[in-house]
Amino acid sequence: MKRAVFLWIALLNAATGHADDVLLGFGVDESEKQRELEARLVSDISANDLHEWIEALAAKPHHVASTQGKRNAEYIAALFKQWGYDTRLATYEVLIPVPKVRVLEMLQPQYFQATLTERIVKSDASTTMRDQVLPPYNAFSPDGDVVGHLVYVNYGTREDYEMLDRYGVDVTGAIVIARYGKVWRGIKPKLAAEHGAIGALIYSDPIDDGYTRGSVYPDGPYKNDSAIQRGAVMDLPLHAGDVLTPGWAAKKGARRLSRDEAAAIATIPVLPISYADAEPLLRQLSGPMAPSDWRGALPLSYHLGPGPARVRLQVEFDWQMVTARNVIARRQGSIFPDEWVIRGNHHDGWNHGARDPVSGLVTMLAEARAIARLDEPIDRTIVYAAWDAEEPGLMGSTEWVEEHARELSRKAVAYLNTDGMGRGFVSVGASHTLERFFNQLLSDVEDPQTKLSIGERRRARIQINGDEKAVSELTDRRDLRVAALGSGSDYTAFLHHLGIASANLSFGGEAESGSYHTLYDTHEHFHRFIDPGNVYGTVLAELTGRATLRLANARILPFDFSGLLDNVKKFLADIEELAETRRKETARINGLIDAGAYTAALDPRKSLRAPRRHDPVPHFNFSPLHNALAKVERSALLLDAADLITLKARQRKKINHLLYTSERLFLRDQGLPRRSWYRHQLYAPGFYTGYGVKTLPMIREAIEERRYGAVPEAVVGLSTVLNGLADRIDAINAIVQR
Repeated sequence: MKRAVFLWIALLNAATGHADDVLLGFGVDESEKQRELEARLVSDISANDLHEWIEALAAKPHHVASTQGKRNAEYIAALFKQWGYDTRLATYEVLIPVPKVRVLEMLQPQYFQATLTERIVKSDASTTMRDQVLPPYNAFSPDGDVVGHLVYVNYGTREDYEMLDRYGVDVTGAIVIARYGKVWRGIKPKLAAEHGAIGALIYSDPIDDGYTRGSVYPDGPYKNDSAIQRGAVMDLPLHAGDVLTPGWAAKKGARRLSRDEAAAIATIPVLPISYADAEPLLRQLSGPMAPSDWRGALPLSYHLGPGPARVRLQVEFDWQMVTARNVIARRQGSIFPDEWVIRGNHHDGWNHGARDPVSGLVTMLAEARAIARLDEPIDRTIVYAAWDAEEPGLMGSTEWVEEHARELSRKAVAYLNTDGMGRGFVSVGASHTLERFFNQLLSDVEDPQTKLSIGERRRARIQINGDEKAVSELTDRRDLRVAALGSGSDYTAFLHHLGIASANLSFGGEAESGSYHTLYDTHEHFHRFIDPGNVYGTVLAELTGRATLRLANARILPFDFSGLLDNVKKFLADIEELAETRRKETARINGLIDAGAYTAALDPRKSLRAPRRHDPVPHFNFSPLHNALAKVERSALLLDAADLITLKARQRKKINHLLYTSERLFLRDQGLPRRSWYRHQLYAPGFYTGYGVKTLPMIREAIEERRYGAVPEAVVGLSTVLNGLADRIDAINAIVQR
């Protein structure tokens, strides 16, 4: 049976058209030479080297500006120099808060003081360095000392606060306790403050990544009861990077905002805690019982509050100006030195950082060394970057992008990112002009467990676990869809601020754990549970190495507008469905409210009440977008039929420039509403989700947030952008026809 399934997958993949040997952007002879180069690259990637580098780079805690962080930057720079890269450190002065005081105590109805400490594990020697690890805290919480009744808010999402309203629970003047998950951690204090809370606690419930998922560390990979997830809570959907220099580089002597002016700093004190510390607090809540899907796995009844638990939260920080050190290594292109393929991974961690970021970082090192050892001229310049200060707010990459914005806008072909990785299935998030490119790559890389291509294995996972739409697309579409990029790693400034086509590559799905941002992200944990033998690390290095080398050597850059068009059509269809669903649901609920159905049906002895009435959802005119997409389609079909490979060198150079700068067309000069730093009109991190992407964000978020009056202007603006894209494709077609 298993053999039959694999045969079916192989036949299906062959039918998609990725079985041919001609690479996108290459001629027949060039493809053969490129494949020979890639075969040599792959043969030079060693799991033993990955292991050695993980042991070295994750030997000690190495947060930004730490002694070990500086040593790691110097170690990485020395490797690049040894391999012949032009290497230098790019430094920035950024604001980093380091905790001085962390106090959490329950004052009523009984006294309890949280330990706020992670246990040392005897079998994991790295955990004995606990005193060198930054204590668990949420960076960019403000200083504060607050006392209030506790309210449980589930994950602390917008929908959760709507449900609390139905229960009559008001968080004004309260301290909320939310569990990690659903939305990025920084959204939780943001929404809590918007609803009147004076402080926020965030804990990891065992139902999400603790004992209900499997054995806890050290017996298994999941979060034990003392583990605490660190992390920044700056308002990342406003801007990435240093909080005092939004939009310009944080160089020494640069103009800076005051802390009071820095809008990205959270407005209420925040502290992360373990589920061991959360349990006594949650146990002392009364009030309405939480809805069934709000209940975690702790042995208690989950009530909402407020109170009777009354808690004190005190946090105080040393707000330090510290030096972030990026390692920038470059190999000059032999034909197009002013066209740059940029490859990055951060090097700082909250802790030992074996998985996040070192597991991804070492794949970049393996790739860079293998490319250097080819000892062959590369057509375009390759820039490798090991970023610092990613964890507190994507600072190293963002400041470098802001410093070199003009040059990057002219020269950057694409940015390829990795971060922490695991074992299992390939994950690709990317600009959709690169979707076809990555699909061909996925067919060329073998999965080490099944010996299928990683693309075939991904298809099999969708066939088994995907929803009806995703499964039907396996036969309806030539390519697997790549995910749209929100935020959460170092591609953010490249894509969302400068409009540079970007990708984020990883593996996962078979290495779930609870080590993320805890004391337990150690090489001991990683080698036991995440990627034993660095098997998938070598595959990731192969994938990214092939991608970097192909982009650097392609005669015609492999940007594809038909794949982009198909995805934008899907984004629009999703929004039309959202609007129609919201329209019908609003009318239905308003009708039930008007008819008194909730009053009649709800138990009067319980506090749950009817939802609030909302304004009717209007009908929107999306025809300008459909018309613009039709124009793009006509132009893209003409380009698809063209033979670009055989054009003269001068024509190809012009076309390549028009191709790789096409992503810039999606930028809005004044930025997105409420957040001018983010400028991309196809993708953005959600204003109320954080890392999670919102496609066609100006339209989608206006509908989701019931700001219906903003939709028509957003439709017109995006239509103008898409018409501009059609004009760009027409300009390429005109060069072809000369």
